[in-house]
Amino acid sequence: MTQLKNDVFLRALQRQPVPYTPVWMMRQAGRYLPEYNQTRAQAGSFLGLAQNPEYACEVTLQPLRRFALDAAILFSDILTVPDAMGLGLQFVAGEGPRFERPLRDESAIAALREPDLDSLRYVFDAVSLIRRELDGAVPLIGFSGSPWTLACYMVEGQGSSDYRQIKTLLYQRPDLLHRILDVNARAVQAYLNAQIRAGAQAIMVFDSWGGVLADGLFQQFSLYYTRQVLDGLQREHDGQRVPVIVFTKGGGQWIQDIAASGCDAVGLDWTARLSTARRAVEDRVALQGNLDPMALFGSDAAIRTEVRRVLADFGMVGAGGHVFNLGHGISQFTPPDAVLSLIDEVHTASRAYHA
Repeated sequence: MTQLKNDVFLRALQRQPVPYTPVWMMRQAGRYLPEYNQTRAQAGSFLGLAQNPEYACEVTLQPLRRFALDAAILFSDILTVPDAMGLGLQFVAGEGPRFERPLRDESAIAALREPDLDSLRYVFDAVSLIRRELDGAVPLIGFSGSPWTLACYMVEGQGSSDYRQIKTLLYQRPDLLHRILDVNARAVQAYLNAQIRAGAQAIMVFDSWGGVLADGLFQQFSLYYTRQVLDGLQREHDGQRVPVIVFTKGGGQWIQDIAASGCDAVGLDWTARLSTARRAVEDRVALQGNLDPMALFGSDAAIRTEVRRVLADFGMVGAGGHVFNLGHGISQFTPPDAVLSLIDEVHTASRAYHA
């Protein structure tokens, strides 16, 4: 693989000196870009896009052709792993992902097994292809959903507003939920290690629904299994360290617990205060975030003001590490010009904090 030309993102994750704050965006390859929509139309469906390494490579690279981003992230979906377990993933127009066979009874949960990694070969082939096509321009991030977040979809069968099915399972049969989470943790660990072997240079674990748990239960049913994943990850490949980011939406109150999980960086949503989080972790890990994605619907001046506010909240970088990102995924309705303003302001204004 070609040597990296821009390694600012990787160095920031490891709290090494960098000239400016690196920036990338969750869901940066997506529906806000017209070229993405054109490629998805060619693929025929979302799954046709995600399961074809050439299409996945193309949409991964599209935002980097427009914007001076400091990292690429593999185009895929967090539900590839449960789909490979045989739950029957579908994407219903206007409704999002749905499983044909959600885990609703003891026999189905007892039969759950880790997937054969060969069934996910299309993901690893996409990683290798993207690395070649990037030609060392920026690092490539691989990712997975956390064991808890995957379990939410696997039990609910789709997205949920109240998580009634999985919380019923949690309170009535915690033993069955632990069984799902244990299988998920082993599957996610193997899946991410395969991405690393294929060429992923950093890893992100999306605990998108960790924040719906009560305090105490988050540590028991979400963070414990995320830690199990991290404990078995390959943290070095081709002589280079592979840093890991853990992002729990709604998890700001557990920043110290998450920081102690073994990750290199903690992602924060826009409800958390970076300065408070930084004091809590005492620069033991880097922080990622955390602009409100809706700020990108403001004027150019408003976007730049919000970027400067986030940078100032983190403060002088010193021995810390900050990766600028949105506090959640970019909206499909975001004007691409707003992203230009965001990235320009991060790269320009952040230099004052790296003196």
